[in-house]
Amino acid sequence: MSAAEQAVSDREASGLFRGLEDLPGLLLAISGGPDSTALLVLAARWAKQLKRAPKLFAVTVDHGLRPEAAREAAAVRKLAGRLGVPHRTLRWRGKKPHSGLQVAARNARYELLAQAARREGIAHIATAHTLDDQAETVLFRMARGSGLLGLTGMAHIAPLPVAPLSARIEQEIFLVRPLLRVSKARLIATLKAAKIGYSEDPSNQDPRFTRARLRTLMPVLAREGLDARGLARLALRLRRAEATVALAVDAARAALAPPPWRRHGPIVFETSRFARLPAEVGLRLLGEAVTHNGNEGPVELAKLEALYEGLRQAPSRLRRTLAGALITLSGDHLTVERAPLRRALAMRKNRKNRFTK
Repeated sequence: MSAAEQAVSDREASGLFRGLEDLPGLLLAISGGPDSTALLVLAARWAKQLKRAPKLFAVTVDHGLRPEAAREAAAVRKLAGRLGVPHRTLRWRGKKPHSGLQVAARNARYELLAQAARREGIAHIATAHTLDDQAETVLFRMARGSGLLGLTGMAHIAPLPVAPLSARIEQEIFLVRPLLRVSKARLIATLKAAKIGYSEDPSNQDPRFTRARLRTLMPVLAREGLDARGLARLALRLRRAEATVALAVDAARAALAPPPWRRHGPIVFETSRFARLPAEVGLRLLGEAVTHNGNEGPVELAKLEALYEGLRQAPSRLRRTLAGALITLSGDHLTVERAPLRRALAMRKNRKNRFTK
């Protein structure tokens, strides 16, 4: 057996969970597939090695999309019981969308996990994202035209993505990904060594979904030297670069328009100083201002880039709207403020007409 397929030892598991020892509790998101089943097994082993371990609590989300899901959740409950980990199954109820099903299911899963964590008084949710998942994420975002931040992949620990209802949860909840440096093959080897079974979700191989199609490319890329480990290494290196850019943006913000920014109040940059910023720093600072004063959600990178390029090429005057914000270049100042209501309504009407023609 190659090193890439060796089971994860208890000693290695201690390293994977290092830094989580002092948490009061850790919620484990367990679907019953090989990755999450290995997460449950390794977390239980890790906790038993500690004199004082975080309270473990396993949750399985049944999306109600496959008849086998209830049986798989029951299998997880049985295994969790053997390992001494309390378990609960939560169900995604209600009508399911015909399009964007995977995104909707993901949001519902995070929402249900957040609710469970809140009930248990837990602020950290562990998911079983692996080295392979990291590689697929980088490929997926590359295909979608992500910028530097997107290509850094998934972080080891990050705030829980905010679903519609979880925005009302007062306690901030974090995702932790202890297995992000471990391949799926090693997790399967771990389960085989322990003679523990697992389920397989057929949607992971369904070519209707982008990630499933990208997954079929991985062996081809690996033969060219771009394997999962290489893509994950790229994400790590870009994460270092991203941290440097973020510091530069913080410094530029403090120098040109010191926070805190008033809610919906105009943000004004001195044109000459803004123009001297490195392009990536200026682009991000502009994006922050648009997001702060706009009312249409996150700014699309391509549209922000087009606006930034327009500002760079404009002689001295420019007036544009983006994401509900009004951007005005006038002589010595660049101002970003909330777009007038009539302008915002006209923009929405124009978009609606384009879609209904």
